[in-house]
Amino acid sequence: MTGTADDAGLRGDRLAYAAGGSPILDGVGLTLRPGTVTGLLGPNGSGKSTLLRLLAGVLAPASGVVTLDGRPLAQLGRRAVARRIAVVEQQADTQVALSVLDVVRLGRVPHRRAWGAASAEDEAAVRSALERTGLGDRAGRLWHTLSGGERQRVQVARALAQQPRELLLDEPTNHLDIQHQLALLDLITELGVTTVVALHDLNLAAMYCDRVVVLKQGRAVAGGTPQDVLTEALIADVYGVRARLTRDGPDGRPHIRFLGALPAERNWERQDGGRQDRARWSGKPGDEDQRHEGRPGGVRPSAG
Repeated sequence: MTGTADDAGLRGDRLAYAAGGSPILDGVGLTLRPGTVTGLLGPNGSGKSTLLRLLAGVLAPASGVVTLDGRPLAQLGRRAVARRIAVVEQQADTQVALSVLDVVRLGRVPHRRAWGAASAEDEAAVRSALERTGLGDRAGRLWHTLSGGERQRVQVARALAQQPRELLLDEPTNHLDIQHQLALLDLITELGVTTVVALHDLNLAAMYCDRVVVLKQGRAVAGGTPQDVLTEALIADVYGVRARLTRDGPDGRPHIRFLGALPAERNWERQDGGRQDRARWSGKPGDEDQRHEGRPGGVRPSAG
């Protein structure tokens, strides 16, 4: 199977996944536009991390398929996938006494022959990644001496050293102070790499993402631009909180002010396990985006 221009890049089609008999994702599709940043939004347990791991090929879907340039990931070798897709997970640890430089060099492994020495190109990629993440002066520090935020930045540097065309990040702003959150997202948006990033902070998503896809209990309930998707009604439905939106940001991007949790009787997710008012998206890739309207039906959210 040879990819065409229409199926270039990374795509997920009607993905489902379950663990221990419990469904985690149900019919989620994702079509990414090259060079854009897509935010995955939703409360804890909505399936964001699982979706990222399916897109990375770390997990295999129970149904549906993930493709890279039109070819199922299952047909590609792990090294071939790793040359294209870099992943930054929420937490990473090691019992080995590795330095920051050692960890970032791991990003070059997919590009090297087995047991082969690092090339000048490898070392240049590592140095560039360290500098771009502000870690040039910490290259000799040991991993176990770093703070949580510093470790997160090292993992991002390792992913950048991989020189991916697709970058998947699971809540990369966790453990970072505000300055480094903004610096990291500035860097990501400047890379020109097709990026999917799971975020909890809706204001950061509104500021930095070209597209967003909102998950609720394993289903995609909205997809499109932040301007179209992030509404007071959607935030009440998905997150169970009252919010006030203003649109005085660049390009009319929303700024969200949270006003408090909704009463239990208004929180549909608590009331009936999220079944009431859950939008079912069933369109095909390429369908126009539809903002969440608070009723079943609509098209599949496509980031592409």
